[in-house]
Amino acid sequence: MTNINRRTLVKLAGGAAVMAAAGPLAAPAIAQGQKVKWRMQALWDGGTTPLQFEEDFVTLVGEKTGGDFEIQLFSAGQIVPPAQAFDAVRGGAFQMMKTFDGYEAGKIPALAFTSTIPFGFPEAAQYNSWFYDHGGIEMAKEAYAPAGLSYIAPSVYGQEPIHSKVRITEISQFAGKNGRFVGLASAVMSGFGVKVSPLPTSEVYSALDKGLIDIADRGDLQANLDAGLGEVAKFIILPGVHQPTTSTSYVANAAALKQLPDGFADALAEAAKETAESYEQNKVKTDESALAAFKEQGVEVLELSNEDVVASRPKAKELWEQATKGNALAKKILDSQVALMEEMGLLG
Repeated sequence: MTNINRRTLVKLAGGAAVMAAAGPLAAPAIAQGQKVKWRMQALWDGGTTPLQFEEDFVTLVGEKTGGDFEIQLFSAGQIVPPAQAFDAVRGGAFQMMKTFDGYEAGKIPALAFTSTIPFGFPEAAQYNSWFYDHGGIEMAKEAYAPAGLSYIAPSVYGQEPIHSKVRITEISQFAGKNGRFVGLASAVMSGFGVKVSPLPTSEVYSALDKGLIDIADRGDLQANLDAGLGEVAKFIILPGVHQPTTSTSYVANAAALKQLPDGFADALAEAAKETAESYEQNKVKTDESALAAFKEQGVEVLELSNEDVVASRPKAKELWEQATKGNALAKKILDSQVALMEEMGLLG
């Protein structure tokens, strides 16, 4: 997609469709003439489609603040290795990061549930509703606050696939397989009998190629196509039950956020929301084209039945509960998510 089309999507996402989804946002009252410069490290590598949308995000922030809020964007690892971003922003090395909350679930159990819910919400709009309409953003803020960090907004998008070297058509067939998963997906898939290895993303291709793993989570369909996974794994399993919907997040240094002029924090939240909506719209299109390209390479798409997924959700719920590790906030978050799933008819 060209930058013009991407920017058009962002502007459309800021319109009536987005406002109807989550209610109107008042225009921020911007203090004119107060210049602010921040640095932000993204979750994505240079040259990738998601990073291009982060470029749109920083442009939108500048537009919403009359050019007074300038964010210098860095790709993953340009300032610090991705695994060190949490501590770097916390320490003030740079002011903001785009991250996947699940990376820090070992330190903060609540963050396991603000990143993805394996076997949980099957539609991005459902998970997004938890954040915007059922207190999710406020609970994510509560999780980050003790670390001196402030949660800004989520970027929610749809499923990531499982790439496989073996034919799997039923969830019971995951048992005994060697697989790469991270975060809450690691714990849940382990509970379904997978021998989990939390390999770095950069090692997924070679691990599949060498037969060290049978199945793998890596990224979305387009990213995995670009990485050549069709060369080393001849099956794609859908839906991606390990990560049916995902939230990455904008997180800032709390002290830096507090020092912003009036309206600037609102501009961050609005730009994040609009960019997330446009990214999900684009992902729907690239998922379709990437899947077609995989099929042209001879990759077979295997589909798990909805009945099988629904029947497995109660077992997954038990594994979610274990993953709270007894933490009060994690339990509070999970309880609210389970209540919403019950309301939506996903759990009974």
